[in-house]
Amino acid sequence: MSSPIKRIGLLTGGGDCPGLNAVIRAVTKSAIHRYKLEVIGVEDGFLGLIQNRMHPLGWNDVSNILTLGGTILGTSNRANPQRYPVKVNGQDEFADVTDRVIEHVAANRLDALVCIGGDGTMSGAANLIEHGINCIGVPKTIDNDLVGCEQTFGFDTAVTTAAECLDKIHSTAKSHHRVMVVEVMGRNAGWVALHAGMATGCDIILLPEIDYDLNKICELLTYRSRTGKRFSIVCISEGAKPAGGELSVCRRDEVSPDPIRLGGIANKLAADIETRTGLETRATILGHIQRGGTPTPFDRVLATRFGFHALELLLDGAFGKLVVWNKGGIDHVDIQQVAGKQRKVPVDDPLISAARAVGTGFGDIAA
Repeated sequence: MSSPIKRIGLLTGGGDCPGLNAVIRAVTKSAIHRYKLEVIGVEDGFLGLIQNRMHPLGWNDVSNILTLGGTILGTSNRANPQRYPVKVNGQDEFADVTDRVIEHVAANRLDALVCIGGDGTMSGAANLIEHGINCIGVPKTIDNDLVGCEQTFGFDTAVTTAAECLDKIHSTAKSHHRVMVVEVMGRNAGWVALHAGMATGCDIILLPEIDYDLNKICELLTYRSRTGKRFSIVCISEGAKPAGGELSVCRRDEVSPDPIRLGGIANKLAADIETRTGLETRATILGHIQRGGTPTPFDRVLATRFGFHALELLLDGAFGKLVVWNKGGIDHVDIQQVAGKQRKVPVDDPLISAARAVGTGFGDIAA
């Protein structure tokens, strides 16, 4: 295969995610072994491009990392070249440092970049594409919310972790006859909550896509209690909110491209349930545990396939593409078509219909 691509940069952006190292391994080993290319690791995502922090990746550098969580390159979810925080007269301001990134790409003789990340990373890649940088995207997010991609790597591991935690909470709920409200990640998309909640037989699943009615929830929980069900488990996505209410924001990070940090809705809902029903209720927030640990075999395989396909796209000259999983196979779409967008759970999704059929509540229909 003849290609002008001889030296590629590789970066991981956004939040960490199980399977990142599997992609790094696949891209680097395929580049070295099959195509005799040089691979340069960019440190800490776009921050490494801004600050010119990069280093060569060799065969041994990426050996024995397939099963490791996190990313050996480091990452950052606060580095946006189009809105980079700088100090001006002691005050925080934001500047577009895209030109600096372009200079560093040229100085390191990078013919192309493989950008591994979610919607924020793809927005950054889209900006570089507009400035003439050859980029290929690889979809990473535990939230599974990238438009055009039916499943991202990291999602299966996050669901598995959440399901394991829900299984453990099940025994505590049963022993103490409590309502247990468990908050999972997902931002504005409810895929993690839907899959983990279904997999563990949760009695109520609350999604960002379906605003919940506290009265309906309490009616269902009270009905269960009166008919001999002495405990209940509610799986709630961090982006869920009551009808007519607001998102639960635990903090704001104004430096970040996505300043809102969701969290705490489980605590609010647990207090509301206990006050309204008198049922003893406890909240658990799983938090970053869902991002960590060894990726599942499925995610390792998917990440490896994504990494290899990304490299093939580069060498075929198919720049500006995002590798995706669609209809049971590997495909690709234009990065600029998906940048900045989110794939949410349709309210008529077959999984929701199946869950409703077995009696699962979604906070919108009374018992």
